[in-house]
Amino acid sequence: MDNGTVYKKLIIGIKGYFDRNNIKKAVIGLSGGIDSSLSAKLVADAIGKENVHGLIMPLKGLSSEENIKDAVEFCTLNSINYSLIFINDFIKEFEKLDWKQSKIAEMNIASRIRAVVLYNYANTHNALVIGTSNKTEILLGYFTKYGDGAVDIEVIGELFKTEVKKVAGFLKISEKIINKVPTAELYHGQTDEEELGISYEELDKILKLYEEDNSMLNIIEKGFEKEKVDNIFQRIEANKHKRDMPTVVRVF
Repeated sequence: MDNGTVYKKLIIGIKGYFDRNNIKKAVIGLSGGIDSSLSAKLVADAIGKENVHGLIMPLKGLSSEENIKDAVEFCTLNSINYSLIFINDFIKEFEKLDWKQSKIAEMNIASRIRAVVLYNYANTHNALVIGTSNKTEILLGYFTKYGDGAVDIEVIGELFKTEVKKVAGFLKISEKIINKVPTAELYHGQTDEEELGISYEELDKILKLYEEDNSMLNIIEKGFEKEKVDNIFQRIEANKHKRDMPTVVRVF
């Protein structure tokens, strides 16, 4: 499917969702990265830029100045209203807990605080919270449960990461944003591809084969490294709970 057709289908789908829910406004967290930028652009085109509000929520000392600047510039160029809110004070409150937090718990705090702030804005302004996860991340469960996974609609959830880049290019989103090394800024020096142990280019090829019901063995036989394929299948299975609604314990 060409990028123009993909764009039109996304706009129709987004507009339809807002119409069905009888809601006019949207709020979205902006990181200065390609996923949130494309998501914001699509929603602005679908429901009107005047109805979209961006929340830029950096963590001082961890979020890069470049990403903050890119997020602000994106909003300015696209005439999207935004608020810049540093979340350090919220995170500091977790130091009062009477247990020592694990590293993974600490890394997930920022994402969950951002979700709370987004829904506070949404409740106050009768808006929907826009998700920014792509299909690659959703399949792998590469997001924080009840953090960046806590949203009302995933507007790029059917686009693999490599497809996100193509649609972003089609919509003339800044080359600087498109070509930026993907990172969730969970810790200093973190990059997605290093953490996943594979490039998005290769990862998406494997995930597309997985979606076509190819077995692990079939994918390996197509020339992909066993260790990489095994790691991907393990991630998909281990993070299945992130993609499902909470289990209801059966009584009847």
